[in-house]
Amino acid sequence: MYKSLSIYLNKQSNAASLVVFRLFFGLMMCYSLIRFWVNGWIETLYIQPKFHFSYYGFSWVKPLGQFTYLLFGFCFVMAFLVAIGYKYRLAIIGFFLSFTYIELMDKTTYLNHYYFISILSFLLIFLPANARFSLDSYFKNKSYTQVPTWTIDSVKLLLGLVYFFAGIAKLNSDWLFKAMPLKIWLPSKYDLPFLGETLMQQNWFHFAMSWSGMLYDILIPFLLLYKRTRWFAFILVVIFHVFTRVLFNIGMFPYIMIVSTLIFFDYKFHLKIINFINKSLSKYKKSTISFLQTFPSKLNIQKRIVLLFFVIQLVFPFRYLLYPGELFWTEEGYRFSWRVMLMEKMGIATFKIVNGETGEFFYVENSDFLTSFQEKQMSFQPDFILEYAHFLGDHFTKQGHKNIEVYVQSYVALNGRQSSLFINPDVNLYAIKETFKPKSWILPFNDDIKGL
Repeated sequence: MYKSLSIYLNKQSNAASLVVFRLFFGLMMCYSLIRFWVNGWIETLYIQPKFHFSYYGFSWVKPLGQFTYLLFGFCFVMAFLVAIGYKYRLAIIGFFLSFTYIELMDKTTYLNHYYFISILSFLLIFLPANARFSLDSYFKNKSYTQVPTWTIDSVKLLLGLVYFFAGIAKLNSDWLFKAMPLKIWLPSKYDLPFLGETLMQQNWFHFAMSWSGMLYDILIPFLLLYKRTRWFAFILVVIFHVFTRVLFNIGMFPYIMIVSTLIFFDYKFHLKIINFINKSLSKYKKSTISFLQTFPSKLNIQKRIVLLFFVIQLVFPFRYLLYPGELFWTEEGYRFSWRVMLMEKMGIATFKIVNGETGEFFYVENSDFLTSFQEKQMSFQPDFILEYAHFLGDHFTKQGHKNIEVYVQSYVALNGRQSSLFINPDVNLYAIKETFKPKSWILPFNDDIKGL
């Protein structure tokens, strides 16, 4: 086995697949950042709010006021430099750091595909994606036609893990046997031409979508790997992601996944893309690049880091097993585990500020501190509720209130179930510190969801 692994790690493949992936990744990120700026989301999500929800351990990551625009601008420049392959190593590190900082500024904006972009850009730091067809190779007058095979396969593996984990997460009773939450979402698309008032209202269609979504996510990595089914699989990728984009407002994620899956195609396909672009740029060429056959294959440090990276990616999604209770209810270990669109959760949270000595109290108007989007996200996520309770306690303490205690009356509805009490109303949340320990102040789920 060791010998086979050693042979594989020293194996070389055509670099075209990796460099085309680098180009498309950089361009997609450029477009995504422009879209974020043009739609005014920098202002509404990061500058206007009075309070920002932080990830545990990253409370020091905050929006930078008007300088947040500069942060997005820097991230855009780094993405563009990645695309053209200029100062690639510095550019991809700069992109990873700036994009991840943006992602960490407010937990309210969490999306699976933001996390995907962060870890993918981290992986790209250790891959020779500028080996050819880059300004680095142009100015150095040196280009490599071959790169270590594992550097290409690592991108395929990450994409495969995203799909596969998303698929096995759907192996639960709500998704498969109740068609939840699609049974809630699809009928609301009644205004969709042709389908809205017909298929979207049919119970059988809700189940068909649930089961086909599960099978798609689990099988698509294997169909993409197998040469005979690759084109069929890619057609499925396009149909699936275009359809989900029409149905749901999930931003750039469908397009990112469509473009990313091109890396599964043979290098000859990517060479055609490179040759097409080369022909378009031929009139601007001023020098001839010397081609070298193989890229130095040692990369020992990179191999170790990438191996550790994938060990973490394989284990981290299962951290929810360390917590008691229903995952969909407590959400302890839910994020960063590729659980995509598995639940419809709505809540209402009313906070009461109490003087612990006198018993005097008053209720908080959440809209005085949170945007409507923040309040919606806070209302059904326990770590949000705890952080907001501490913010309220600190705020009213600074205003001169004494012996502050913070309580919440919280009700949550999960996947069409009747709304029920979520947080123990007798617990002073201001006295509880956030940790990785189970949150005993979350009340038990009054139903059972079977599955992974």
